Amino acid sequence: MPVGQLCKQEDLVGMTKPYQISKQLVWDAYRKVKINGGAAGVDQESIQAFETKLKANLYKLWNRMSSGSYFPPPVRGVDIPKKSGGMRTLGVPTVADRAAQSIVKMVLEPILEPVFHQDSYGYRPGRSAYDAVDVVRKRNWQYDWVVEFDIKGLFDNIEHELLMRVLRKHCQIPWILLYVERWLKAPLQTPEGELVERRKGTPQGGVISPLLANLFLHYAFDRWVSENLSEVPFCRYSDDGVLHCKNKAQAELVKCKIGERFLECGLELHPEKTQIVYCRDSRRKGDYPVIQYTFLGFTFCPRQAVSKAGITVLPQLEMEKLSC
Repeated sequence: MPVGQLCKQEDLVGMTKPYQISKQLVWDAYRKVKINGGAAGVDQESIQAFETKLKANLYKLWNRMSSGSYFPPPVRGVDIPKKSGGMRTLGVPTVADRAAQSIVKMVLEPILEPVFHQDSYGYRPGRSAYDAVDVVRKRNWQYDWVVEFDIKGLFDNIEHELLMRVLRKHCQIPWILLYVERWLKAPLQTPEGELVERRKGTPQGGVISPLLANLFLHYAFDRWVSENLSEVPFCRYSDDGVLHCKNKAQAELVKCKIGERFLECGLELHPEKTQIVYCRDSRRKGDYPVIQYTFLGFTFCPRQAVSKAGITVLPQLEMEKLSC
């Protein structure tokens, strides 16, 4: 559908809107939503059903967003099993709300991308989990110790006030600030139909959530580590990360310091997924209880090999997909 078909006659007679949001942006955002697919939200409207009145639906979205009268509906809570056991609740927005979030993301992401740290890899354009794994693999050869960490319930525990404060630091576009704040406050509808008010967190499953989480962690972790633990290289992919240390004492200090830092920001290290690891290989003979760890589906561990002379040796710390 050409973007011109979104226009109505009243747009041609000089009707003004408080916020300048182009219809082309609305159309481009919806195309991204369609490509990504996804389930219906609380209104039970699928993408196919949304398209039966596509022109009217997109016009209504543009009209409300550009006038400041768009209020996001609740997100639909869906429980999915975690690989490590237990359940995780995803928040599924409606099709229209996913388009609205895509509109904001398309404007906000180019503003924030230059701000983010070079060792942050999760949910960023032109970067992948494989890039993060490759960086970690190379640093394992250079550093003897690793602090592997996971943030407990990141998307459920982001402090709204702190997030909006850092967002205003980099973005002064009124309608983006308005709608981000409304998305943060939108309630979650449980599978039983109950509406749960949200005082913190951003729904895991929302289009805009990964970008907001990266912004929050840029200040809560990335920038803080660079300024306060400058000799410790790190790699972060969303709520998972690795810090490389020279010795055990440094690793213990780093683990303690980042734990304190996260608590200051309303977050917590996952006690079962955060550990200190010794990178044992042919050059590192120490005997320590933890000598392997898994990051983004790859397990880094020492592996035995036989040399040409028939001697069993322990090569440098290597990786295997999923398990050793």
